[in-house]
Amino acid sequence: MATLHQLRCFISVFEHGSFTAAAEDLGYAQPSISEQVRALERSYGVELFTRVGRGVTPTPAGETLRPLAELTVGAAEQADRAVRSVRTLESGTVRFGVFGTARLYMGAQLVADMLERHPGVRVELIGQNSTEVEDHLRRGYIEAAMIGVDQLGTEGLHVVPVAREELVYLSMDPARTARPVSALDLDRAPLVMPETTWRATDPIRAQLRRMVREAGVNPETRIEVEDVETAVELVGRGLADTIVGKGVVTEVVDRLAPGAHWVGLEPRQYGTLAIVHRAGATLSPAAQVMVHLATRRIQEVLEPIRPTDRRGRARRR
Repeated sequence: MATLHQLRCFISVFEHGSFTAAAEDLGYAQPSISEQVRALERSYGVELFTRVGRGVTPTPAGETLRPLAELTVGAAEQADRAVRSVRTLESGTVRFGVFGTARLYMGAQLVADMLERHPGVRVELIGQNSTEVEDHLRRGYIEAAMIGVDQLGTEGLHVVPVAREELVYLSMDPARTARPVSALDLDRAPLVMPETTWRATDPIRAQLRRMVREAGVNPETRIEVEDVETAVELVGRGLADTIVGKGVVTEVVDRLAPGAHWVGLEPRQYGTLAIVHRAGATLSPAAQVMVHLATRRIQEVLEPIRPTDRRGRARRR
């Protein structure tokens, strides 16, 4: 029976038309290559090459064998890569990008889920804002991420929406949340907004700017902060109101702003969270696991966006 080494030697001789050139290509002595091909010929009972001067030409049997030999060697190499890639789940580092409030929705639990399955893996959750994570992704610092994709440039990226989150208005004053809040209401509101470093590119801010611009108003913030917890705590102190994702209300309002009231915007506004990686990239097994776990976790917290079939219907899981 032919061995993989014999088939590799055969393919190289076929490609180079010479035992000497094949030996240089594979890093073996020329007599070793010749012996491997002769052994292959004995195994099949046919000549695979005709010796012509210092070179060789394939026989009809050699022509027939070549594509099959390439398939066999290619399948073996693919199997080797697959098994080796599984081993990367036993050790090494997985870097996964997350949007800013991910720590509230799934951060610690996502890491725990990963380590429960693959305790030898080192985990890095990277990112404070979706804009920052997108930049890391494009630079190749991380393989994949879950970020807010509204208003972000997606050229060169593969984007799979997985969940959406309604934006809501949060206040200690029940009168301000008695009805959905319009752009005109925002123009008069004492607002504190998080993500001040990324205020120009943050997806939520960009969405709100479009909303108020369409209404012909230009609200100004009263207070700017970095993290959403500080914004909610300032609401709890009665110093300002804010606009946050509905998940934030569920996760931190009872702790940081007990008694606060919330209501949706008019028209309703939603942010979209998506799994994103570079177009055409093949994710490592560890990154694939993180994508699966992050998707499952966020869909438990927020409104899932299910894959659809060709008729636009949500597929069952």
